[in-house]
Amino acid sequence: MKALVLIGGFGTRLRPVTYTVPKQLIPLAGKPMLYHVLDLLPPAVEEVVLATGYKSEMIDAFVRAHPVRWPVRTVPEAEPLLTGGGMRNAADGMSDPFFLLNSDVIARVDLDAVTDLFRRRGGVGVMTLAEVDDTRPYGVAALGPDDRIVRFVEKPAPADAPSHWINAGVGVWARSVLDRIPPGRPVSFETEIVPDLLESGIYAFKLTSYWDDAGSPDRILRSQRLLFDDHRAERPGLPPGALGSGPVAAGEGVEARGASFGPYVTLGAGVTVGRGAHVENSIVMDGARIEEGAVVASSLLGPRSVVHSGHRVTAQVIGEGGEA
Repeated sequence: MKALVLIGGFGTRLRPVTYTVPKQLIPLAGKPMLYHVLDLLPPAVEEVVLATGYKSEMIDAFVRAHPVRWPVRTVPEAEPLLTGGGMRNAADGMSDPFFLLNSDVIARVDLDAVTDLFRRRGGVGVMTLAEVDDTRPYGVAALGPDDRIVRFVEKPAPADAPSHWINAGVGVWARSVLDRIPPGRPVSFETEIVPDLLESGIYAFKLTSYWDDAGSPDRILRSQRLLFDDHRAERPGLPPGALGSGPVAAGEGVEARGASFGPYVTLGAGVTVGRGAHVENSIVMDGARIEEGAVVASSLLGPRSVVHSGHRVTAQVIGEGGEA
C-alpha cells in the first residue's frame, strides 16, 4: 500500500508564524507536525505521496533534507484544489487500496487494524471517527448497522449534527474513489464525493485513543501535550544547566543555563533562553531568543523571534523575527 497525505490550506489560524513556515513543519514535542503524522504509517508502506499546496517547495526541501523510513514523493498543486482536487492531482500510480491522512492529525491509530476492517467489510472505504463534544468544525457521520456510515454532513449546525462522531482525517480507500473525483478543478472530497460513495459502502473505525487536529494555537499546544504524555517526544530532557520538571524537547545547540521550564515545551535548534527566564506550555522555534527574566507561557514563537528581558508573553503567536 501507498499513503497519500493531504497538505493543503494556508494555516491562517497560526499566522503570523505560517507566513514564512508551513503549518506542517511547526515542531511539536521536538518533531515537525508532519513527521508525527507519518509515524502512524506501518513500516511496510511502499511510498508516501504528499499532495502539497502552500509553500510546497519548502516542504519538499525539508523532507529531502530529513528523510524518513519510506520513499517520499511530493506532488504540488498549481492552484488550491481543496481535498478532493488534491487527491486527484496526486492519483497517478496510487495503490489499491491506499491510506489517506490529513497532515494536521495528532492521534494514536492502528492503521493495520483499519486496513483489516476495510478488507473484511468490503465497500470503498473505511473512515476513522473520533467522538467530540463540539462537531461544528468537522464532518459528522451517522452510523447504521455494522458501523456503516449512512449519512455524512460537513460542518453542520449543532442542531443538525447526526451524531458526535466526526471524520478523524485518517482512512483507507479503494483506488476507484479517485476516479470519481473530477480532474483539474477544486473539489471538496467531503462534500462533493463522500455522500455519493455511501451507497457503495463506507465503514467507520471508531478511535478509542486520543485524537486532535493541530490547526489553531490552542489545539497545536493541546496536541503537543498529547504527544508528550504518550512519550512520543523527540530528544526529551532539560537542556544542560536548566531547571524545572519538563517535559522538554530541546534541539541542537540550545543554551538555557539558569532558565526554568514548566511542562510541555519544545525548543528548536539554536534557541537561547536567558537566566531567570521561564517557559511553559509553548513552542519556541529555531534561533529564537528569550532574554533574562522573561516569561513565555502558552505561546508559539516563530524562528529568530525575540522576547526581551523582563517581558511576559502569554497566549501569543509571534512570527519569524518578531519581537515582544
